[in-house]
Amino acid sequence: MRKLTKVILSLFIFSVLLYGCGSKEDSKSNTGAGNSQPVKLVANSVWPEDNFMSQGLIDFSKEVKEATNGQVEIEVKAGGSLGYEGAELLKAVKDNLVPISEFLAFGVEGDEPLYGLGTLPFLVKSFEENRILNNIARPYYDQVAEEKWNQKILYVATWPGAGFWTKDKTESLESLKGLKMRTADGNGARVVQTIGGVPYQLPFAEVYSSLATGAIDSVLTSSPTAVDAKLWEVLDYYIPANVTMGVSFVTMNLDEFHQLDKETQDTIVQIGQNIEETIWEKVENIDAENEALANKEGIVSLEPNDKFMNELSDITEELRKEWLTQV
Repeated sequence: MRKLTKVILSLFIFSVLLYGCGSKEDSKSNTGAGNSQPVKLVANSVWPEDNFMSQGLIDFSKEVKEATNGQVEIEVKAGGSLGYEGAELLKAVKDNLVPISEFLAFGVEGDEPLYGLGTLPFLVKSFEENRILNNIARPYYDQVAEEKWNQKILYVATWPGAGFWTKDKTESLESLKGLKMRTADGNGARVVQTIGGVPYQLPFAEVYSSLATGAIDSVLTSSPTAVDAKLWEVLDYYIPANVTMGVSFVTMNLDEFHQLDKETQDTIVQIGQNIEETIWEKVENIDAENEALANKEGIVSLEPNDKFMNELSDITEELRKEWLTQV
C-alpha cells in the first residue's frame, strides 16, 4: 500500500511539473509571428474572385503571410460563399462570426449612419475629391469601428462612381422618371425616389434575375459591378453620372486583432495601408477598363451634359442637407 501511494504521489508531482512546463509554451500561442503554430483566419468577400475588391483582399492575405513568415494565414472566401452579405456584415465581424471581411460602407448605414457619407449624391465629383473626403473622414470611421463595433479597419478602398444602367436612353431628368431601379443602399434609394423613379434595394445576387424577369428595368451601380453582373445581357445603356462614390472597408474583429503581438499588429496595419494606396491609385484605370469591356459587349455609354448634371445635383441638394442634419 505504501509503495502504491508513493507511485501515485510521484505520478502526481510529475504531471504537475509537466503541466507547468507546457503551460509556458501554450501561453505564447496565437499571438503572432514569433509562434510555432500559425494563426489561421478566414476573410470574407461577397464579390467574385476576379473582382478588384476580392483581388485586393487576396493580395493582402498573401503579403501578410509572407511578412509574418507564414505565422498569420488568411484564407479568402470570395463570392459570398460564407453566406454573409450586405447589412449583416458589420455585425458579423463584430461578433466574430467571420474574423475579417470586406463590406460596402454605405451598405451598413442602417446600423451606422456615418458610414453612408460616401454615397451622398454628387458630394464629390472626382477620385481626387473622394480621396480628400476619405482622409478627412477616416479618423471618425476608425473611432466608430473600434469603440462601437469591436473591429479594426485594415484599409478603405474606393469604388468607381455609380451611374445609371438602363434599357432605354436616359439623357434627361424627365427620362429617368418611372424607372424601376435597383440600388445598394438607402442614399441611392432616396436619389431614385427624388428623381421620380421606384427604388428596389436588392442584394447583388438578385440583380440579374430581377432584370431578366422585368421586376426592375435599371440599376444604379459602378462599372466593376456591372461587369460582374454581365448587365449587357439585359440592359443597353450606361450614363456615367458619378451619382455617388462609395467606399468599401476591410475590417478585422478587434478581439482577434488584440490577440496578435504588437509587431504583428503593426505589420498588418502597414500592409493594409499599402493595399489601400494601391487600390486608390488603380481605381480610375479599373473604371475605364470595365466601362470599355461593357461597351465591347454591347452597352452604349451616354455622357451626360452639363444641364442634366446640374438638374441632378439641384434636385438632390435636400438629401445632402438632411444627412448632415441627422448624422
